[in-house]
Amino acid sequence: QVQLVESGGGLAQAGGSLRLSCAASGHTFSSSAMGWFRQAPGKEREFVAAINWSGARTAYADSVKGRFTISRDNSKNTVYLQMNSLKFEDTAVYLCAKGKYTYITSEYDYWGLGTQVTVSS
Repeated sequence: QVQLVESGGGLAQAGGSLRLSCAASGHTFSSSAMGWFRQAPGKEREFVAAINWSGARTAYADSVKGRFTISRDNSKNTVYLQMNSLKFEDTAVYLCAKGKYTYITSEYDYWGLGTQVTVSS
């Protein structure tokens, strides 16, 4: 059974940083692409970043490019999202997902429950 558990969310000031982690179990993590998505109240879930199985390829939404960095440690079955220069509009529940290396939400087949990130302006 695939399980994805996010952690590291919380309250940050605008301009600050947070590092999210997603611990995976129940599948061959090192062969799976992973993604981070976010969902703000009243809005649709949106793509944030993706990383391929080896970590050699990454992709970002334009809104976070240059501020966020996705990475993974296959020895720890964990994917990370380093978020710098946070903005108020980054406030959302952040979810990690396992699937294909893509920005398309429907191509991800397993999801975590999410971790709340709140940025104060």
